[in-house]
Amino acid sequence: MSIELNHTIVTARDKKASAQFLADVLGLKVSPQYGPFIPVEIPNGVTLDYYEGDGGPITPQHYAFLVSEDEFDAIFGRIKDAGLTYWADPHHTVVDEINTNDGGRGVYWDDPNGHSLEILTRPYGSGS
Repeated sequence: MSIELNHTIVTARDKKASAQFLADVLGLKVSPQYGPFIPVEIPNGVTLDYYEGDGGPITPQHYAFLVSEDEFDAIFGRIKDAGLTYWADPHHTVVDEINTNDGGRGVYWDDPNGHSLEILTRPYGSGS
């Protein structure tokens, strides 16, 4: 059996709103609640399971999604339509721009909990 990532837990202040935020931006659907989790399934079968923590501080994490050129256009359009701030770099220094790393396109934005989200059309290191 090969090893595949199946799911990861994403801590949120409001798991339902946070799952819906990701689903709306990526053009996905929120799955029914499973135990204490609200899952958002990515097309490759991995789920991001939103979970409300204990009320303590949330440690921001980074979630990157490899997308096609057409998906990039659609998602980036939703980011701009929602008026979200976006950056070309993970350190959030180049605002309102995308990057063209490895001959593709990429962009970063934050979710309501401070998690850094990214879409990219080419995996890191795949450029010529």
